Parts: sequence; C-alpha cells; structure tokens
Amino acid sequence: MKIGLRAKVLLVALVLSVIPLVGWLHAKQMERLLREGQEQALLATARAIATALHDRPKLLELRAGQPASGEMELILRSLARAESRIWIVDQNQRLLALAGDLRKSAPLAEGAAPLDYAVRVVRPLTEYVLERPTDDFDDALPEAEIANGPVAASALQGVATRRWRNSVDAKAVILSASHPVWNGEQVVAAVVAEETTNRIRSVYNRAIEQVVAVTLIAFFIGAFTLLAFASRLSTRLSRLRDEAEAAIDSQGRVRRLLSGSNSSDEIGDLSRSFSTALERLAQYNSYLEHMAGRLSHELRTPIAVVRSSLENLKLAAPEEAATYLTRANDGLKRLDTLLTRMSEATRIEQSVREATRERFDARDVVRGGALAYPAKKFEVEVPDAPVWLRGSPDLYAQMLDKLVANAVDFATGEEPIRVRLTAEGTLTVSNRGPRLPESMAGKLFESMVSIRSGRAGEPHLGLGLYIVRLIAEFHGGAAQAMDREDGSGVVARVTAPLAP
Repeated sequence: MKIGLRAKVLLVALVLSVIPLVGWLHAKQMERLLREGQEQALLATARAIATALHDRPKLLELRAGQPASGEMELILRSLARAESRIWIVDQNQRLLALAGDLRKSAPLAEGAAPLDYAVRVVRPLTEYVLERPTDDFDDALPEAEIANGPVAASALQGVATRRWRNSVDAKAVILSASHPVWNGEQVVAAVVAEETTNRIRSVYNRAIEQVVAVTLIAFFIGAFTLLAFASRLSTRLSRLRDEAEAAIDSQGRVRRLLSGSNSSDEIGDLSRSFSTALERLAQYNSYLEHMAGRLSHELRTPIAVVRSSLENLKLAAPEEAATYLTRANDGLKRLDTLLTRMSEATRIEQSVREATRERFDARDVVRGGALAYPAKKFEVEVPDAPVWLRGSPDLYAQMLDKLVANAVDFATGEEPIRVRLTAEGTLTVSNRGPRLPESMAGKLFESMVSIRSGRAGEPHLGLGLYIVRLIAEFHGGAAQAMDREDGSGVVARVTAPLAP
C-alpha cells in the first residue's frame, strides 16, 4: 500500500499522543501529593483539638441527654476545617461530641481564561471516563467506627493514626485521622477528624480536563502545521516531477532545462542537481547530434575521392590509371585515419574509466613529450625536485601528446614551443600563433569542437582537447586554454594536485 507524504506526516504527528500520557502521570502525582497534604492537615487538626482538651477532664464529662459543653463546641468550631467532621470518643466507646458535615464541600470556581473555556468544551468527552465526586452520599457515622473503628481504637491506645475508608453507600472516600487526648499520663479520649476526597477528586478531574484540552489544541495545531508543511513539500516535489518529465521528450531529447530552485533546503539542492544533470545531458545530446554531422562531413570527402577516382578509372587510358588509383588509395587512407581517430578516442575514454592509479614523477613524462616531432623546436623546462602525481603515467603522456600536437598545428614562425612543468604540478604548453577565437571561449575542451583544418591534410574530429580534459579530470585537475599575455599565441594549461 502506497502511503503519501501527508499521511506519513500525520503519523509523525501521533507523537503528540505522548502529551496525554505525561499529563495523566502528572495529574496522578498531583493527586498523590494532595492526598498526602490532606492527611497531614487533617492529622494536624486532630492534634490541635486534642491538645486543646489535654488535662481538662471536666470538658469530657458526658451528661445524659445533653450535648457537649459549650466550651468544647467552641473548641471544635474554632479548630475544625470547613469541610470536615470531628467527633470525640472516650475509653468506654461513648460518643462525647460530634461537629461538622462531610457534605459541605465548596465547588471549584470556573475561570474565564481561554483554557477554562476549552475545558468546558471537552467536558462532554471527559464525562465518560472521569468519576465525578458527588455530595449525594450517606455520611452517617457507623456505630462500628465508634465502638471498634481502628482509627479511634489506635488513638485510645495512645497512637495517632489515619485511614482511608468508603462511605456507607460507597459513593465517597473518607479520610479519618485521630489523636489521643491525655489527662496526665492517661489517655482519656480520642479526637477523630474526617474529610472526603471530593475536593481532591475535583482538582484531579480539572487537571485531566486541562490535559485533554491542551492535548487536543496542540494536536490540532501541530497536525494543521505539519499537514500544511507536508502539502508544501508535496507541491514542490510534484512541480519538480512535472518539470523533470516535461524536460525530456519521448525520444530522449532535452527540450528545456530546469530553472532550479533558489531555496536553500534539500529540495532546492535536488532541484539544482536535476538542473545540472539535465544540462550535462543536453550537452551530451548535442555532442551526439554534432558527431553525426561532423562524421558525415569528414567521411563525404574521402568517399567522393574514391568514387570519382573509380569512375575516372573506368574511362581513363592505361597510362592515367595509376593517378586515379593513387587518389583512391589516399581517400581510403583518409577513411582509415577517421576510423582510427574514433577508435582511439573510444579507447582512451574507456582507459580513463578503468585505469588504475599509481604515484609517478611527472618530469619523466614531460621530458619525452616532444620526441614525436623532431622537425619542431621545443623548450622543455622541469623542476629539479620530483613532481609526484597520482594517476596514470601512460594517460598523462597521451594528454601531453595531444597538447603538443595541438601546439604544433598552430605554431608559426621559428619560435620554439615551450613545455613547462612547475613544482606545484602545473603543466603548460605555449606556442606562437593565432589567438583563440572569442566564439570558442570555454568550448575548446568539449567533444567534437575544432578550429583547425588538420595538419598535412589529415581529418580532425575535435576529440584531442576533449581527451585532454578527461585525462586532466582523471588526475584530479582541470584543463584550460588562454591567449598569451602579449597576444602572440596561445597557452594550454593543465593543473593537477600533487600526490601526498
């Protein structure tokens, strides 16, 4: 199944689902801390009331049919918490006093902040998963808690304690904390303070609702942003695809080049790479198209010579036959030269691709570069120290031969051709002669490009300097041609990095 870029980005957006998990863990941690705080606060309330009753036995006297004394009621009301119930039991498990109401819990106030509005919006969703606290529960004080309750019993033994229990109808969770009342060294009663966890549950629910609201807001914003970003990427890639498909026709010809994006991101780099690749492909197509025309031009002349010689041979007298046979033979030699040059170019291109690299001293190659042209004067200059290059000495020698042959074809006058190798690995071949045509600027080292008619009447396909460029690039360098500074000739230069 094919998954689009937008779908993949939406899947990545699911990473936002970790937000509710983290929020839930945070809310549970907050609930635990609130419960611990409630335990400490309720235990402190029981301790405060018990301290107020220490060594005051008359306050603990129970009169039949009468409520607790006014002073005890005052103590309970002044020290009790707003949402708590406090009761006191003596050693005989008699209930001495009871004050407060567990169902008097103030609801949490609704705020007007944007997040509170979002909470109210998601509340219908959270109603299905959150347990809402209720004040409609049975808050009766069971007789078992008074007579045999572990909280009161522990305090009557002199040990303060606390315990969580459910209400009678199990609709609320009640926290009980007790503390002993001392009369000298004797425990005479126990103070028990109770509260429900409704307010803590309300705070917990509010926190969960806020987490859900923040999660939904973050998810929608993140998903929208990622979807817009993915759509932008998808649009750019689709445009690049359409341009690439429209750039090449069904016959493989490059109809137009990509403009290339100016963006500095990866898609911009890809667009510029496509543009460069298409430009090189267009150059290669141009090379192939021009090759057919140049070959047709070069082959037409020797073929015409052979044809005319054979036709004349039929009509010629025997004493003239030798002349026409000579012309036909020259035409065949010209054809053979063309095929040889083409084979040589193909062989060298293959050699460049398959050649192994080795470390060699370029001086040894340069010293023998002019031996094939004894009729020309040469000045060869090499440094005293070795010039180590990494590549193929045979290919380097062929490159030098092409440069020297080019200089020999265009050299004029008696000035020698200068071949110079520097200690930095730069090779130059300079000759006096005509300047470079302005129309050939930057094109001399392309394939099938030539500005000469050939030496000694030999055909020329414009592959020599192209081979020079291939070999120079094989050695990690570059080839270029320029006029002499005084305009008296041309200098061909090949740079190559030194071997480490």
